[in-house]
Amino acid sequence: MFYALSMLLLGARGKSAEQIEKVLHYDNFSGFLKPKMKDPFECSQGERMHSEFGALLSQINQQKSLSMANRVYGTKAITFHKQYLRCSEKLFQAKLQTVDFELSTEETRKRKIINLFGKGTIDPSSVMVLVSAIYFKGHWKNKFEKRETVKAPFHINAGKSAVVDMMYQTGTFKLAFIKEPQMQVLELPYADNTLRMIILLPVGTANVNQIEKHLNVKMLQEWTNSSNMVEREVDVHIPKFNLAVKYDLNSLLKSLGMRDIFNVAQADLSGMSPDKGLYLSTVVHKSYVDVSEEGTEAAAATGESIAVKRLPVTVQFTANCPFLFTIQDESDNILFAGKFASP
Repeated sequence: MFYALSMLLLGARGKSAEQIEKVLHYDNFSGFLKPKMKDPFECSQGERMHSEFGALLSQINQQKSLSMANRVYGTKAITFHKQYLRCSEKLFQAKLQTVDFELSTEETRKRKIINLFGKGTIDPSSVMVLVSAIYFKGHWKNKFEKRETVKAPFHINAGKSAVVDMMYQTGTFKLAFIKEPQMQVLELPYADNTLRMIILLPVGTANVNQIEKHLNVKMLQEWTNSSNMVEREVDVHIPKFNLAVKYDLNSLLKSLGMRDIFNVAQADLSGMSPDKGLYLSTVVHKSYVDVSEEGTEAAAATGESIAVKRLPVTVQFTANCPFLFTIQDESDNILFAGKFASP
């Protein structure tokens, strides 16, 4: 969604642009200049950030198991600047598709943006819909054998449990033990060795909510530091699971300060179109993750708290309670993050 909103920022001006920049924390990037696109032959001469995003997007799409796509759906009643369309395609590989929201609302929803927007999400008054999708299908470097999968209890909370299909294998994996909050951190690599799943599993008296409270990019990097993740023999037990979640981001983005872009009277998208009345109608994010024996399919410094010494020869990693997970690339970019709390 960061890419989709950055694509929107490329055509935003004035207060609308300032609000998007604030929500996306663009002020944290040094050398950032607002997009101007004055030169019809240049897309990013005055906007280095957009160029870098495009390069990263190209790098992501080079992964055989991973692809990202962005698209703007705009009403046929609006004229879009050719330069904006050219630049959004060049920098974000995002094409504009014009649709008739007013006359064929449900047909548009079903054919153009299927599986992302539910019935009634798009109405005849819609003007512009922003879509950003990332798809991942990876195979484990070391697959779980289906014959080893058994029914086992999954402890949802202190008083409730459910039966899951628990996968199992023994192998050499990177593992760390964290003392505060108490957890095991396991790395499961994918076949191409450039992507990996990180599982943060609470142990002892800790629970997943305590891990969430401590979790941020800096702490995740600390917990998964190469000096802390030690290769060892591990008995791995993790459940097969699939997660599907959809968020309507309009209210969330407004609460963060991105208000004008949703208001027809205040939105300034003059860098995108010369027409008046252009505003953002809907922002929806949907993620899908399916973890099985073959792999995963998805449709988003050393401290005193680290303890990795004097560990047993074979370590038990049994994910039979709520846990967090991420899917990351070799540069530690987080491509997906989620929580499995209940079957």
